[in-house]
Amino acid sequence: MTIAAIVVMGVSGCGKSTLGAILAERLGWPFEDGDGFHSPANVAKMAAGTPLTDDDRWPWLDAIAARIAAARIAGTGVVIACSALKRAYRDRLRAGHADIRFLHLTGDPALIMARQAARSGHYMPASLIASQFATLEPPDTEADVIDLDVDPEPPVIVQKAIAALRRRGDLV
Repeated sequence: MTIAAIVVMGVSGCGKSTLGAILAERLGWPFEDGDGFHSPANVAKMAAGTPLTDDDRWPWLDAIAARIAAARIAGTGVVIACSALKRAYRDRLRAGHADIRFLHLTGDPALIMARQAARSGHYMPASLIASQFATLEPPDTEADVIDLDVDPEPPVIVQKAIAALRRRGDLV
């Protein structure tokens, strides 16, 4: 099967953008950071330390789903960094299509919180990480999800992701 999109998912600070950009470069696909699809109101809300609600997230997820649909139509593939914390969010991105794979970045919450706290210039404060972990619905039973530990260096994680996608027949 040809896949239209790889969504690199997980809580803020787990490395979605870093790994997504490296993966996209290795595959020769475009990379999109899901943060760029947020409305100014969502960004302001998060910057103020207020977690987003589902109602805040639906238009954001629909915009990302539209980008995936564009890649599907163009036949180009796309790698997108998107938290996709709940099953309903992942289902919204799938929109009934089986040509999306999710790379779920997992790791020790203390490590991820430390990485988020060390970031500069990002609107998501480290204080919201706990709410992200509370919101996360682990995709343990979802066949189109590959779990990846964030402890190794990013190039190693990307190698593991590509190997897993190849084993599944998603990449040649």
